[in-house]
Amino acid sequence: MLRDVPLPLSPAQIRSIVESQDVPIALWSGAVSSGKTIGSLIAFLLRLAVAPDHGLIVIVGRTLQTIERNIIDPLQSTNLFGPLAMHVLHTAGSTTATILGRTVHLVGASDARAEGRIRGSTIALAYVDEATLLPQPFWLMLLSRLRVGAESRLLATTNPDGPFHWLRTDFILRGSEVGLRNWHFTLDDNPSLDPGWVSRLKAQYTGMWYRRFILGEWCLASGAVYEMFDAEEHVVDVMPPMKRWTAVGIDYGTVNAFSAVLVGHGEDDRLYVASEYRHDSRAVGRQLTDAEYSRNVRDWLANVRPPGQREARGVQPQWIFVDPSAASFMNQLWHDNVPGIAPAVNDVLDGIRSVSVALGSGLLRFHRSCTGLLGELPTYAWDERAAERGEDKPVKANDHSADALRYALHSTAHEWRGLIRPKLEVAA
Repeated sequence: MLRDVPLPLSPAQIRSIVESQDVPIALWSGAVSSGKTIGSLIAFLLRLAVAPDHGLIVIVGRTLQTIERNIIDPLQSTNLFGPLAMHVLHTAGSTTATILGRTVHLVGASDARAEGRIRGSTIALAYVDEATLLPQPFWLMLLSRLRVGAESRLLATTNPDGPFHWLRTDFILRGSEVGLRNWHFTLDDNPSLDPGWVSRLKAQYTGMWYRRFILGEWCLASGAVYEMFDAEEHVVDVMPPMKRWTAVGIDYGTVNAFSAVLVGHGEDDRLYVASEYRHDSRAVGRQLTDAEYSRNVRDWLANVRPPGQREARGVQPQWIFVDPSAASFMNQLWHDNVPGIAPAVNDVLDGIRSVSVALGSGLLRFHRSCTGLLGELPTYAWDERAAERGEDKPVKANDHSADALRYALHSTAHEWRGLIRPKLEVAA
């Protein structure tokens, strides 16, 4: 089977593939794009070929969509798996796939309730994508379902998380007790990566994210969330003309502050937070209705002066991303015929990572007039008590403009990540 794979394999990948075949729980962890997924999938196919006829075969991920993107799509790529890809059959949206002639069940596990999807099952072979993102009760239930004797196997991949995450404290550090073997991967363990692409990838991460996703360390989320923010570097008085107004992000509040930030794509291929609207009802002593907020946001955008234009006023952003919990406000905007309204992508950690990437890579700048946002960024901090419980969570205070920024940037991350320039000086 290894001969059918067209990609070159590193010694670390080959060693993990061979040694994992006789391990009850096999874990591939480490840096992003380090080759751990390819190695683990080859190991999975080898185990699948000899898996017992009785017992289910399952692939587990955060959602069905992430399973399709992270696992099924690579398995169906002839560039990655050669002729083996022809033996991976799946209809998009289906909760099963046929791999090497075996029925494989695809199980999304985004919250603790997902354990009900496997309760009562007998599982012979399981593959888990991004194990740290699974709820611990689901992982424990999955282990209890592996009951086809010595033939049962669990294979999993993950990027590192905090040092107190349950996967590290209860399983990796107790590997010999619980039957787990962990293989740690770095970018140097993936021989198929182009050096220029590696440099660009390294440019996307700084601080904690660099340590976790580039160095593969299990490190604590502590201190400032945006530790890379530097007012001397990131705050400007003059902006270039904009190629387009990318997005507005809106964090809705009635008692809490209502905040909106406007992001543009400059002619210098940087992103600029050019203007903000903010209403803090506690500070001014008056709450506003949805209709008043809608009118104020429209008036604000109609009076923004585009850089380089002395007389013209008014901008039209491509998108207006709204806090997804603010359904009534979105309805008001639709009623007022405001174009480009969409619920923001509200994955907090992924969103913080997107903002960190834009900041750390030098892509993002802020106009000095955005005083609400600039006041929040330096004080936006990780919750140390949550970190001690193995959770990465920011302190939920003074974060309304920061949330609006996260909505605007993370919801458009697929559009601007290509603008990041490699940093050849970043150390490996």
